[in-house]
Amino acid sequence: MLTKPDISDAVVLSVLNAFGLTIAETTFRPSGDANSAVFSVIADDGTRFFLKLRCGDFDEIAVTVPAHLRSRGVLRVMAPIATTTNQLWICAHGFDWMLYPFFDGKNGFESPLSRAQWIALGETMRLVHTAVLPPELARRVPNESYSPRNRAIVRALDTQIETRRFDDPIAAELVAFWESHRDEIRAVLERAGQLAHQLRERALVFVLCHSDLHAGNVLLGADNKLAIVDWDNPILAPKERDLMFVGGGVGGAWNDPRESEWFFSGYGPAQIDSVALAYYRYERIVVDIAEYGERIFDVKRSDRDRQLNLQKLTSQLFLPNNVVDIAHRSYSALPISSSA
Repeated sequence: MLTKPDISDAVVLSVLNAFGLTIAETTFRPSGDANSAVFSVIADDGTRFFLKLRCGDFDEIAVTVPAHLRSRGVLRVMAPIATTTNQLWICAHGFDWMLYPFFDGKNGFESPLSRAQWIALGETMRLVHTAVLPPELARRVPNESYSPRNRAIVRALDTQIETRRFDDPIAAELVAFWESHRDEIRAVLERAGQLAHQLRERALVFVLCHSDLHAGNVLLGADNKLAIVDWDNPILAPKERDLMFVGGGVGGAWNDPRESEWFFSGYGPAQIDSVALAYYRYERIVVDIAEYGERIFDVKRSDRDRQLNLQKLTSQLFLPNNVVDIAHRSYSALPISSSA
């Protein structure tokens, strides 16, 4: 969230009492995540924490999965701190509250990973992908279905842009951008749907995946420290669901071939399914276009928020060596029978 939710500092302090902390200071931090409010927290002894308030789509697996992984020794996974009654989250005032240790560092968009950090990321994701969840927890984690939901949203936006007139200047700017990239947007939709159909017919092994392993969700600290955060939507899916981010160029980062080499030296031998890799790279673009497009057209949002989403959609996706370009290359590399 870019603006602080309507929650007083006194309420924040009262909820944090459940963690057995005496708080000296809380500070709201604007975030690009539309469904999360973020605060930095300092206890009276100087210890720093990270507080996250999630609204709308919280699922307990967002905290139970990373907590399980960390309890099994996957220490580069960021897991929440339990309350004094051993709860991993608190539901209060319309939000789900989670408290995390403070990580002193930058994310992967702000600073490139060192060779050692790439290797560490690969080692950690191998542990995640080979983790065995307890049956009760595994049943609560969704399975990949190659859902057409976001493709349907983008098609609806395409129809709306083609058939309506928009006087709102922010929406009009999106329309102009969309019309200049319509052929590519439709190609992305077509190929994502085609590859999804192929994957439904195949028996790929499903593993535990983070599902949003972009550079912003990898924190980097001194002495090559690293933490993987934001486990909001873990899923059981082909490993390519995560691996597509390495070399995928999401956010204009992680598109250097050397980085992929370093990652896989840590990850270890892996047979990559090229169809799944191409599908997930296209589907990620579809998700971004769907989410940004809906937010831009939502006039109930602030102009600042809509403008920020417009900037995200129009500034990077279609640049050379960015996500669309890389997805097309992944598709072109498929065997003819797979891409026909």
